[in-house]
Amino acid sequence: MDGSLLDQTQHERLALVDVNNFYVSCERVFDPSLRGRPVVVLSNNDGCVVSRSQEAKDLGIKTGQPWFKLEPFAPRWGLVARSSNYELYGDLSSRVMEVLGRHGLWQEVYSIDESFVGVAGTPDELLQLARRIRQDVLRYVGVPVCVGVAPTKTQAKLANHIAKARAELEGVCSFDSLAEADLWRLQERLPVTGLWGVGRKSGEKLVAEGIETIADLRRADAAKVRKRHSVVLERTVRELNGVNCLPPTAEKADRAQVMYSRSFSSPVSTLAELDEVMNLYTQRAAARLSAQGMLAKVLTVSAGTSRFSGEASFPSRSVALPEPTADPVLLTRYAVSALRSVVVPGTPYVRAGVMLSGLGRDLDHGGREQLELFSLDGGEDAVPDGAGPGSGAAPARAADLSGLLASVKGRFGHAAIGLGRGGFAEEPEWSMKREFRSKRFTTEWDELPIAKA
Repeated sequence: MDGSLLDQTQHERLALVDVNNFYVSCERVFDPSLRGRPVVVLSNNDGCVVSRSQEAKDLGIKTGQPWFKLEPFAPRWGLVARSSNYELYGDLSSRVMEVLGRHGLWQEVYSIDESFVGVAGTPDELLQLARRIRQDVLRYVGVPVCVGVAPTKTQAKLANHIAKARAELEGVCSFDSLAEADLWRLQERLPVTGLWGVGRKSGEKLVAEGIETIADLRRADAAKVRKRHSVVLERTVRELNGVNCLPPTAEKADRAQVMYSRSFSSPVSTLAELDEVMNLYTQRAAARLSAQGMLAKVLTVSAGTSRFSGEASFPSRSVALPEPTADPVLLTRYAVSALRSVVVPGTPYVRAGVMLSGLGRDLDHGGREQLELFSLDGGEDAVPDGAGPGSGAAPARAADLSGLLASVKGRFGHAAIGLGRGGFAEEPEWSMKREFRSKRFTTEWDELPIAKA
């Protein structure tokens, strides 16, 4: 190999690390029998394919295909389906990101299965580091990753794609270890429509202009691209030529909101059932909020019927909280009352959700007084007196209850205790259908894997 990219001086680079077929890979960690078999992971209520193993891709299965159309062929193909196991995927994602953070100067988590990591070294050192990252994630978490190393984010994304596409690279591609001529040849073969930063409509316009490959876009005049298309596409052109236009963020900004939203396995139409939904969903949203050390200022509830029903309905209501809080007792009471005020009993709702927004850091863990639960004089956004769970108790008792909930969940897990429906171990009848869900091996005490000598 030759070219200017091969000098052995120190460089600061970006590594884009991406877990291969993330949901399927998570399923295989605790079920080795799935390795080498076609596996698909399904969306909410076991509707459509959202993740595929390479073996499933080789069968021609596409993302978004409905499971009911694939199910008749599953025995013949040896196809295995798994319901979405969000608890397992979220936990393994956190473990992957923790391992990646050990290897970088900085880290920017891009999605549940992708992260940019700042790295530095000579071309040889960078290549060895990329291989070590891949080995460590497989060793400590059990999922396979591909690593692309390059001077810019766009190039790192491209390097990661090349690492996946070329088996001889064994999951690692560093632009500093490629000759310039080889890099150009690769870019001549790759369509511009598959490049990160090029949307579907932009890709169609580029192809119509004769810019069909990534190499074509790299040669394009950045200023003209901005004039004809957008500043985003101009940055992509410059990034392809090694100009860093998307600086790394060492620490992502706090989330603007926390949401818990699910579809039901069967329609919910009574106020009692909707109370159960809000009770359970709000506690889970509050648990996520507390885990992030955040407080919410606004609570929004929503519900929805099927879009194919005769009279589609999507009621929602936002409530301004009197003070920022993460108290599950207070949030649950507000959520139940707010949803009751906008839904119509007898209407077949198929989904509901809770969103907590206006987030800020909780700077006083444990020392903060719980909000007054029964003086909710908040004007038009106030919750009606006596509505929601917990009515009739004293504020001090509610504060004690919140502390007890946090203490028990912290010791025994979030499923150990809860308010109302949230305190039952069994799932309610309307729960999201997950017929093929594997065990939540890392987040539930009674589902921990058993090792036998």
